[in-house]
Amino acid sequence: MQVFEKNEMVGGRASYHQDKGFTFDMGPSWYLMPDVFERFYADCGKRPQDLFQLKRLDPSYRIYFEGGRMVDIHADLERNFHLFDELEPDGASKLQSYLDSAKQIYELAIRDLLYRDYRRFTDLLDPKLMSQGRKVPIFKSLESFVNQHFQSDEARKIVEYSIGFLGGSPANTPAFYHIMSHIDFNLGVWYPEGGMRKVASSLAEMAEGFGAEIRLDEEVERINVDKRWVEGITTAKDTYRANAVVVNADYAHAEMSMLKPEHRTYDQRYWEKRTLAPSAFVAYVGVDTQYKELAHHTLFLEKDWSEGFDVIFDPTKAAWPQNPSYYVNVPSRTDTTAAPKGCDTLFILVPLAPDIEDSEALRDKFYLKILRRLEKTIGEDIIGHVVTKRIFCLTDFARRYNAFKGTALGLTHTMRQTALFRPAHRSKKVENLFYTGQYCHPGIGVPMTLISSTIVADEVASRSRGL
Repeated sequence: MQVFEKNEMVGGRASYHQDKGFTFDMGPSWYLMPDVFERFYADCGKRPQDLFQLKRLDPSYRIYFEGGRMVDIHADLERNFHLFDELEPDGASKLQSYLDSAKQIYELAIRDLLYRDYRRFTDLLDPKLMSQGRKVPIFKSLESFVNQHFQSDEARKIVEYSIGFLGGSPANTPAFYHIMSHIDFNLGVWYPEGGMRKVASSLAEMAEGFGAEIRLDEEVERINVDKRWVEGITTAKDTYRANAVVVNADYAHAEMSMLKPEHRTYDQRYWEKRTLAPSAFVAYVGVDTQYKELAHHTLFLEKDWSEGFDVIFDPTKAAWPQNPSYYVNVPSRTDTTAAPKGCDTLFILVPLAPDIEDSEALRDKFYLKILRRLEKTIGEDIIGHVVTKRIFCLTDFARRYNAFKGTALGLTHTMRQTALFRPAHRSKKVENLFYTGQYCHPGIGVPMTLISSTIVADEVASRSRGL
């Protein structure tokens, strides 16, 4: 088996950047759903702990609301119940009820929904799935579901914030995804020593242990098809024969750039009609001091955050945001290898609409705007302590990852882009061509892509058995 990687390191979006003693994970920064990791590694005869050390974060994350109020969400659930009692009457009992629902749906999803492929409409008519599916709130938005449970703006934001990591808006994401609250409140937020890059390198290590050859800096330019059969691939360096090809490059790029029109399952018109997940402005900033006001994960949530979602998802309003909510990751709070002693690594992320203008001037102006807002909130000078910075934005996602319209994540999770309605794992035009990753079911996020890989592995095995 051969693996071809366009860039200079494994991991795709889970690559890293180093400068002046600082190390930054460039993409994923949250280790969630530890049960999914354990299941994936077990399938390979390993445990995550065999390859990296895990630490549960406490606080799991910190939130600054507009006006400066700060709250911590803790690993200790009782402390979170106490917080919700402070936010609104009977807040603890409301949170308990919400988490009970989230846990029930999560366990159902893991058991019956996420680890199965959806290749045709009849897959949704499975009797067991239909009987269980009545419990799943899919025809209601997360926003309306949350509003039924909580009254305070702060409580609502706490249980809705995570949908941003699935590339969605509470208004257009099915209520099914309230499972995210079970994931971070009950299953916990974790950190792998060495960062998410350590997870990526461990997967490469396991693959090589099974005999895979990983070829870096070798971008695939063409998938070679004869009638309905892949014969191999062509890179910038050579042509290789193959019995089957699994693509985890950007799905839209692979279909439109690597295949002839007659071999594409989805054409340009299909992709133009999809609702894309956001792109992002990301600043990797190394500073020569430390900020106790920032936790490992810190969120800065604006009061009127619906406006922020509008400029991302409404094409008529797409623009660089004026008052965005944003996220700061400080891995040096947990990981001594992330920064020199006495220093901090700051990963600052602001969601942006895909396919908007991107320029050095816009980036520099936005960088100063966000840094000054951050300074004002925490009451500390940051700009004067910067040792290194790198900005990564729309055109970088497009160039480094071939991301369609510069999206950071792929397709958002709307009702029309869930399960069967996401791009298929198996090509409909080419017998031995398969796809995996965030565009496919079950969707966005490292755990979801691990599940997608499990599904496609079963698909490839089934084809080899003639099923």
